[in-house]
Amino acid sequence: MTLILSNEDVEKLLTMPDCIDALEEAYLELAEGRGITRQRSDCITPTSYSEDAVYGLKSMDGVVPKLGVSAIRINSDIITNPRVGNSHRRVKVPAAPNDRYVGLVLLFSTHNGEPLAIFPDGVLQHIRVGATNGLGIKYMARENAETVGILGSGWQAETQLTAVCAVRKIRTIRCFSPNRENREAFCVRMSEMLGITVTPVEQPEDAIGGADIVMCGTNSIDPIFYQKWVEPGMHLSSIKKPEIEPAAIRAAQKVVVHTHDTAPMLVVAKGAKFQEATKDTGWNAAQGLDFKKFPTLPELIAGRVTGRDAEEDVTCFLNNLGLGYQFAAAGSVIYQRAVEQGVGHALPTDWFTETVHP
Repeated sequence: MTLILSNEDVEKLLTMPDCIDALEEAYLELAEGRGITRQRSDCITPTSYSEDAVYGLKSMDGVVPKLGVSAIRINSDIITNPRVGNSHRRVKVPAAPNDRYVGLVLLFSTHNGEPLAIFPDGVLQHIRVGATNGLGIKYMARENAETVGILGSGWQAETQLTAVCAVRKIRTIRCFSPNRENREAFCVRMSEMLGITVTPVEQPEDAIGGADIVMCGTNSIDPIFYQKWVEPGMHLSSIKKPEIEPAAIRAAQKVVVHTHDTAPMLVVAKGAKFQEATKDTGWNAAQGLDFKKFPTLPELIAGRVTGRDAEEDVTCFLNNLGLGYQFAAAGSVIYQRAVEQGVGHALPTDWFTETVHP
């Protein structure tokens, strides 16, 4: 039988500590060459939805033989790049029927090739990004780090905070985002969720000043953190390449990236107004830095490099590009728990397999 799961099921089955542990183990396999992952692929075309939007078909996959699973994540998106305040944003539009997004994870067995589960990517997407940055903090931030400044108050920022609180004993969190209403609501919600007071502030400097850990969790495709804000001993954490300006990255004594792939395999059709492909931002940001020279998170976890040599070191983790491998590793946990707990809808596997040789 093939399990069909919902986002609500995934949320019940996978906690942030679970995801951190699953990725940590899987990254050791990746570092040793026993796990494999493929570079993300984005196909961008015009769309009849709007002249200011593009259509994106995204796929990313990976295989974790130790866990006996492979996964592919597929997104069918309507994407816009509006300007908000001083920066451009990457905004997906819920344009599918009933104002919904389209993102699926397909989990397969490496033992016999069968489809094990199909579920939406939304909740897992949030958790795996947070967990990845959480691992960066675990291996690079000072052990006594207890103060967090976060830039952003959207859905990505939420799991950034749950992740940092899973790997460090955090006592103080300050949050800035341009929209006062959003950041205040976010702070109320996260204070209740974490049991720690999350304080909204009026300026980014108010969030960042004196912070042990600075986290960027936005949909900006322009820099939001600058060199002038760097302080000794800080750990800088970014969920995408353009959030931290190159000068601030250069100011760090230790820099680790998620992967040496600096951008998706990007194919843009004629007539598609795709800002990230044409500006010196988004995937084209930080072109003055040689990302191939930075060690990767799997190498850090495997102990091939150190994350911090001194208390006063500035360290930086750039979650520069996601991996389909993450969906296989975390998907294995989700599937095993779903089977154990009887969660989801089981459909005949014959519906998803065939007798005709493909």
